[in-house]
Amino acid sequence: MDPKLWTRIDEFLEARLVRDDDALQAAVRASADAGLPDIAVTPTQGKLLQLLAQVAGARRVLEIGSLGGFSTIWLARGLEPGGHVVSLELDPGHAAIARANLERAGLGQRVTIRIGAALDTLPALAAERAAPFDLVFIDADKERMADYVDWAVRLGRTGTLIVIDNVVRAGGVLDAHSADAAIVGTRRAFDFVAAHPRLSATAVQTVGRKGHDGWLVARVNAPDAPA
Repeated sequence: MDPKLWTRIDEFLEARLVRDDDALQAAVRASADAGLPDIAVTPTQGKLLQLLAQVAGARRVLEIGSLGGFSTIWLARGLEPGGHVVSLELDPGHAAIARANLERAGLGQRVTIRIGAALDTLPALAAERAAPFDLVFIDADKERMADYVDWAVRLGRTGTLIVIDNVVRAGGVLDAHSADAAIVGTRRAFDFVAAHPRLSATAVQTVGRKGHDGWLVARVNAPDAPA
């Protein structure tokens, strides 16, 4: 199939189902103007994140990888009343853009962005002993993806939903001999999820304006429940 067709289909779906708005358009423009990489979720994927948060009845959401806050806006819009998103971002410049985009969207009070390496921030969240997260969205460096999933389980509860972006990598995930760190990390994450006694998971391939990729979705089960 022609990737141009995938983009046209995305545009068709967005026009009928997503209904893009000023806040989201401004977030895209601000991120582009600041030179952020064009790797945020698409509008249809963002709407799916919102729906997943709503289906999960999420009051606490953890996002690993804020970028410019586009996906964060969608997640925050899916929260239950009084809910909150904690979003982790390594780059202070990206975090500043994300905060501005969230404020413009009227969601600044519903999101906390923490700056620093996620594998430093995640243990700090655990030490705070706050309420567990109901949904975790992982969209950060792929080399450490399995470690992020491990922390998502630790910081979650029975029923927590874990969503991971970019797990197909245009088919690169099939290459067991790849030297690409992102592919190596993605394959390691699949192995980790498949072997984890508390995770039940599936994955779907996606095509669209971002090309050929996919999402992995997992549920945290009770300690003695079958996967």
